[in-house]
Amino acid sequence: MIKKHNARSKLVFSLLLSIGIILIALILSYLLSDNNLVTNFAQKSLPPSWNHIFGTDWLGRDMFTRTLKGLRLSLVVGFIGAFVGACIASILGIVAATFGKKADAVISWFVDMFIGMPHLVFIILISFMVGGGVKGVILGVGLTHWPSLTRIIRNEVMSIKNSEYIKLSRNLGKSKTFIVFQHILPHILPQIMVGFLLLFPHAILHEAAITFLGFGLSVQTPSIGLILSEAVKHISVGDWWLAVFPGLMLILVVESFDSIGEQFRILINPNSANQ
Repeated sequence: MIKKHNARSKLVFSLLLSIGIILIALILSYLLSDNNLVTNFAQKSLPPSWNHIFGTDWLGRDMFTRTLKGLRLSLVVGFIGAFVGACIASILGIVAATFGKKADAVISWFVDMFIGMPHLVFIILISFMVGGGVKGVILGVGLTHWPSLTRIIRNEVMSIKNSEYIKLSRNLGKSKTFIVFQHILPHILPQIMVGFLLLFPHAILHEAAITFLGFGLSVQTPSIGLILSEAVKHISVGDWWLAVFPGLMLILVVESFDSIGEQFRILINPNSANQ
């Protein structure tokens, strides 16, 4: 019993630590002054110091401020993209499991097709088709991050749709829509939340990747991907900090979200939580 309690306490502590890291990054991004982003050639390309802990770039802008504000934008884009993907996955997963074999076959075919396509290429195509920018990135991420979660939700609904309480509701003449919203959706909501949390880090990484390649956000809306893309041009002259610190912050935030998703999944699973 003591071991179970200690394991659960460590799990909760790790979850709170991951949440704390993300909240600190977000709060600092709002507290840091935009004056640190003003061009100042007298301080250009300064290495990390107490005055500029992440150094400055080739225009004299503080990299710590740029990194945190870029992370904030990446988080917003990732959040909306992951939310869109989770909504699509929830709708398709429920429809596939509750609206007959034909619906299941069609949706399963789409899931297999999308899983077989490279995410990054598909995101670039969608972003390019809608004109790029924030809208293009969000649509690209949202429309490519639903297949795996759709399959999970479909399997979960399949496992509960023949439960006694659902059979009773069906025998009482309740519609499929009523059964979905009153019985199925509340049951699978925790799985949807976990799926959303696990989609988040993938969405952030893919946003950074396509922006790095020049197909994502514009230069007027800098994100971590844009910062890294710009840094590549200056690494050869010795400005290593322009890529190292933003890259480490991106990894830290992505790993934190991935950890939150995994720990939340364990906490809501009675079998896992008691291990």
